[in-house]
Amino acid sequence: MNKQLDTLRQKLAEAKLGGGQSRIDAQHKKGKLTARERIHFLLDEGSFEEIGALVTHRCTDFGMTEQHVLGDGVVTGYGTISGRLVYVFAQDFTVFGGSLSETHAEKICKVMDLAVKNGAPMIGLNDSGGARIQEGVNSLGGYADIFYRNVQSSGVIPQISAILGPCAGGAVYSPAMTDFILMVEGCSYMFVTGPNVVKTVTNEEVSSEALGGAQTHATKSGVTHLVAANDVDCIHKIKQLLSYMPQNCMDTVPNLPYTIGEEFREELSAIVPENANQPYDMRDVIKGIVDEESFFEVQEAYAENIVVGFARLAGRSIGIVANQPMFLAGVLDVNSSKKAARFVRFCDCFNIPLLVLEDVPGFLPGTDQEWNAIITNGAKLLYAFSEATVARVTVITRKAYGGAYDVMNSKHIGADMNFAWPGAEIAVMGAKGASEIIFKREIESAEDPAAKLLEKEREYAETFANPYRAAARGFIDEVIEPRETRRKLIKAFAMLEHKHVDRPRRKHGNVPL
Repeated sequence: MNKQLDTLRQKLAEAKLGGGQSRIDAQHKKGKLTARERIHFLLDEGSFEEIGALVTHRCTDFGMTEQHVLGDGVVTGYGTISGRLVYVFAQDFTVFGGSLSETHAEKICKVMDLAVKNGAPMIGLNDSGGARIQEGVNSLGGYADIFYRNVQSSGVIPQISAILGPCAGGAVYSPAMTDFILMVEGCSYMFVTGPNVVKTVTNEEVSSEALGGAQTHATKSGVTHLVAANDVDCIHKIKQLLSYMPQNCMDTVPNLPYTIGEEFREELSAIVPENANQPYDMRDVIKGIVDEESFFEVQEAYAENIVVGFARLAGRSIGIVANQPMFLAGVLDVNSSKKAARFVRFCDCFNIPLLVLEDVPGFLPGTDQEWNAIITNGAKLLYAFSEATVARVTVITRKAYGGAYDVMNSKHIGADMNFAWPGAEIAVMGAKGASEIIFKREIESAEDPAAKLLEKEREYAETFANPYRAAARGFIDEVIEPRETRRKLIKAFAMLEHKHVDRPRRKHGNVPL
């Protein structure tokens, strides 16, 4: 027995070395952790249980029979984060550049299946050169097996992807179908075709960083949700993100202990300027409403005219969607609609209540928006809110104009509670534009058209630019003082805690993709 034990221990020690010490040192020189080090920092101390440590590839072509490494370039298993079960895979760049083989894919699929069966989040730590070329279609089939499981897991368990190195070609589509993507500045990149192919096909010269680096995907494409400074920072962000989520779609959101007091926030009364055209930072409103230091924003640098993220309200995990007057006056456009719709759908998948903070002058006009399908993309947000069955509460802080009023979680599309601050303006459009249309002849025939326009603007504003007509119709449940917003929201979400909605029987809706 001692001999067999020695053999086992030798093999396990060999597996833990991956591609060998020299390649581990090379990984460290790049400022990157190894696959096992990443798992060590991610999971609770001593909780990791590895699956498939002794797996090797089956390829016999191109001299691969002489190159067997235990584990085959990916570490898979399960453990806990803050005591909660999670499943994880970490690609090992020290073994064949982390390239995906048939057996590599099988290991990932095995833990993905276990995650669904046991209702626990799946975390992928990606660091791979792509499909293992020596295996041809076998490696491509392995990718497809993973993609299929991503789709079957979608909306069932949270799926998080960290890109901690290269992720190119077909490999990008697995992270793309997960719920959140994190990237590391300077050492991770994602693209379907790399710089060399781009140059060959289009004659365009571009670096890997400019083509698919962390900042590119954080600001231009919106592919990545969070950007980290290094591996450890990325892992810390994964843990933060998970803390707001339930284990699965049948679970409820995690609530922290909280003792409720008076909950008035006087600072909220001074945030919105008297001048309706003057911007303010909606993050200040969020800060004044949620529990201290609890707001966790995602996609911060993309479509900045809308703010989305998680927070806690009296210890309760919630999702927040908020127009941002500091950027493009908070209008809805193609990118902000897509960003918000995706976030709303995630929250609805996992029973996370939604708070909407509204200050929206409408949809952004222009040929660029129309040609890039603002109609279809705006409809995505409308669809997402209309479909959501979680508790949904809206607060109109200032403007709510036109179709954007409807889209931003109005009573008409199923919001549970709708509040407005006293200065809220709920109308088809602003006073100036409305007056120019309604009183056009009267203004043009006046001795002083400019003075007449100002007069009519004031008249329209007094009649329509307030929340009271909407309140009279019941479209607004309460007009409230800004300082009592937090207290009202705590009570509203508590009241809605056991909300239940029966959906129409159907296979699934047809989202305007």
